[in-house]
Parts: sequence; structure tokens; C-alpha cells
Amino acid sequence: MTDAIRILGIDPGLRHTGWGVIEQSGSRLSHVAHGVIKINPELSLAARLGGIHREISDLAKSYWPDFAGIEETLVNANPRSALKLGQARGAAMAALHGSGLNVLEFSPRTIKLAVVGTGGADKTQVAFMVARLLPKAGKMSSDASDALACAICTANHASTLKRGAA
Repeated sequence: MTDAIRILGIDPGLRHTGWGVIEQSGSRLSHVAHGVIKINPELSLAARLGGIHREISDLAKSYWPDFAGIEETLVNANPRSALKLGQARGAAMAALHGSGLNVLEFSPRTIKLAVVGTGGADKTQVAFMVARLLPKAGKMSSDASDALACAICTANHASTLKRGAA
């Protein structure tokens, strides 16, 4: 019998959606897998969103996570870009929920705080700490690193939720 929980972290995007799977057993984190879903930008928006949904559903079926975490969309200077990113995030969330997962949402600041210790960390600092916390992950893209950071943040919160349910 194990108390390990498996977590799928998602860093949504229309062109590149990062994903990372970790396991947490007590305070120990271990890397399971990571990657990037690459969607052809020449496809229609509906086809790209469908591709994100399909790929994330397949990830959930392949890795059987207990929880999923996803980064929230920040409204930036370009509302059109924020809207499209929000649609990619929605497709990912629908796939996660459709796979029966509890989905936790975190702001980029919360994720950075959980991984680096400061909410103002840059991508390089986040990638460095992800590599330190999950040394077996090896080399990875920034999208995958961000997704693993989201999984780490989810582990911090999901373990609290799991203890509270017991």
C-alpha cells in the first residue's frame, strides 16, 4: 500500500502545451514524464482546440494521475492573445475534468512561489529549481519545465486536500 499521489501539470498554449507528470510520496517528489503537445498553427482554431483536448485526454489515460494542476491565464496587453490562450486552457481543463480528475488552478505567481520561493521569479529560475527538485527529468523545454512547476505546486496543495479528506 502506498501513499503516493500522481499529478499531471499543464502549461496551456495554442501552439505548445507543456505537460509534466510527477509522483509525491510524503515529502518526496519524483519525475515520471514530461513533454510538449505541439499543434500545427495552420489548423483552424477549432481543430487546434480539439487536438489539445484529445492529447490531454490521452495523457490522463496513459498516466492515471490522481490530480491535475493548470496555470491560470493572465490578461496581458493583447486581449485577443489572452482570449485564445484562455480557449486553449479551457480545452485542457475540459479534457482533465472529462477524465475524472480534480483540477486545481494556480496563478503564475503562486506556481513560482511554490517552486522558487518568490512569486517574481523568472523562467530561468523556475527551470533551475525544477531541475534541482526533479533531477531525473533531464533536459527539457521551457513549456515542459513550466508544466512540471505547475505539478509541483499542485503537489503542495493536493497533499493538503488529500489529508483533509482522510
